[in-house]
Amino acid sequence: MKHVQEIAQRVAANVEKVIIGKRAAVDLTLIALLCRGHVLLEDVPGVGKTTLAKAIARSIGCSFKRIQFTPDLLPTDVSGVSIYNQKSGEFEFRPGPIIANLVLADEINRATPKTQSALLESMEEGQLTVDGITRALPQPFIVLATQNPIEYEGTFPLPEAQLDRFLLRITLGYPAKADELAILESQRKSHPIDALEQVVSIEELQHMQAEIRDVYVDEQIKEYIVAITTATRNNSDVYLGASPRGSLALYRTAQALSALQGRDYVIPDDIKVLVKPVLAHRMIISPAARIRNIHADELIQHILSQVPVPGARAGRRYERQQPAAAH
Repeated sequence: MKHVQEIAQRVAANVEKVIIGKRAAVDLTLIALLCRGHVLLEDVPGVGKTTLAKAIARSIGCSFKRIQFTPDLLPTDVSGVSIYNQKSGEFEFRPGPIIANLVLADEINRATPKTQSALLESMEEGQLTVDGITRALPQPFIVLATQNPIEYEGTFPLPEAQLDRFLLRITLGYPAKADELAILESQRKSHPIDALEQVVSIEELQHMQAEIRDVYVDEQIKEYIVAITTATRNNSDVYLGASPRGSLALYRTAQALSALQGRDYVIPDDIKVLVKPVLAHRMIISPAARIRNIHADELIQHILSQVPVPGARAGRRYERQQPAAAH
């Protein structure tokens, strides 16, 4: 997995020229790319959510489209529309901005539920159906959606079915003092994203996406994943727990994280790192728990403290399978 690690570090270093001091968020976004998953960037305005999406797109050199979600946006503004051509006497499909490798759905919760649902088929099946005709979307296809968790006036909260289709929910947070000073200096004359260059081809990305599927996941690690997701369903403070899609998301992202660290096997610490960004947005807290001001992140920490952690069997088995590596 050294090849995957080297390329991922190259992309992360390139993105960090623009997104300063947020390596954890950059790595999580790369994990989503490797897993062919979609990302929900949820944070306050001005911390770099849109810039992160643009920097990732430029680093990979893939096609990039941005959709500004507003209350008056229609589903056809996202998917495209068929228009009658008087010369040919036939309907012609005019593709919408959803047809791209990387799609930035900016402020997705400002659009109506009808428009939000225009993304459901594309995010789950990688295809688009307009006027009864299904068209395959370019691969890889990844949606990076942003939303502001503070201001709810004039917004439409994403339904559970839509939230469940996001592989990860990532927050950037405010930069540290030194990082914010570095941001001011980097943008003194121009924005650094204007000079950002492509460092990875789409073919290399697709090869990495296929390669991480070979990362070994021990049976005890699989049981650990299922035990965590099951615990979200059996907690009295949780109205709706994580679905089996959440278990699969933990499985895939753990493979990608292991590859980013140069390993070809998953360890329990990989799961612990990923539980919050993978599962927190898939959980619905009960009304009684919300009254007590209990949040999903707190419940995740409680669940992790209660579920037994498997031993080091995964690592030992890996070593036994590759005795030559010890010499």
